[in-house]
Amino acid sequence: MTSAAPLTGLGLRRGLLPELLAMDASAVDFLECAPENWIGVGGAYGRSLAQLAERFAISCHGLSLSLGGSAPLDLELLDRTRQFLDRYQVRLYSEHLSYCSDDGHLYDLMPIPFTDEAVHHVSARIRQAQDRLGRRIAVENISYYAAPYQAMSELDFIRAVLDEADCDLLLDVNNVFVNACNHRYDAGAFLNGLPRQRVVGMHVAGHYDEAPDLKIDTHGAPVKEAVWALFADACQRFGVQPTVLERDFGYPPLAELLEETARIRQVQQRVGSASHE
Repeated sequence: MTSAAPLTGLGLRRGLLPELLAMDASAVDFLECAPENWIGVGGAYGRSLAQLAERFAISCHGLSLSLGGSAPLDLELLDRTRQFLDRYQVRLYSEHLSYCSDDGHLYDLMPIPFTDEAVHHVSARIRQAQDRLGRRIAVENISYYAAPYQAMSELDFIRAVLDEADCDLLLDVNNVFVNACNHRYDAGAFLNGLPRQRVVGMHVAGHYDEAPDLKIDTHGAPVKEAVWALFADACQRFGVQPTVLERDFGYPPLAELLEETARIRQVQQRVGSASHE
């Protein structure tokens, strides 16, 4: 693996394993996986992960910490995650700014109320997770379709959590676009309101147009042109950051996914070149 900072990545999904194993090492800089889907996995899948980790840097995006939940954090999961991150020399570990459990896993990412009490609650849990993991983490802005309670805006809530928890932000550009459409706010103004120094990575993905005013975050389609434009704006504001193309189902041939990762790289190179002029 190269020691340079990896900038263009693709989600590591089991459905893509045969093609990823045969992929040219120059196609992407890194692969991103959910650690809980791979912790303790042996056999052919475990060998495949080890082979990929020899050729590509690995980043991790968690699914199960339930940072906004009411039950105590799963300390065993945190300890096993730390071992996984150390084993694969993971530079960037992120989790969702949401909750996903309530007396069992909900198998969905649920929005947290935008209140001062929720800020204090989730921030304390993020600090606890960071202490247990022995590293800073990034939280991701999620897409949501109904808000349980909003005493403040989504932007103000995210800013307050980042400040109180002293953590980083994984900026999901597609989620910003989807939420801006669904909840009637300006996506550009949202980006401009986020603190530059907190953004350490980005995601881009596809969504489904249910209606002009209703977008569904699916990760099952190509990235739309409006999201590419917003991604370019995000790169200009936050600089070139490690960026992952997420695709969770409806996989096209790998060549089509690599066309999208190549477009990520093109935007990054264009913005990077402009910043040095």
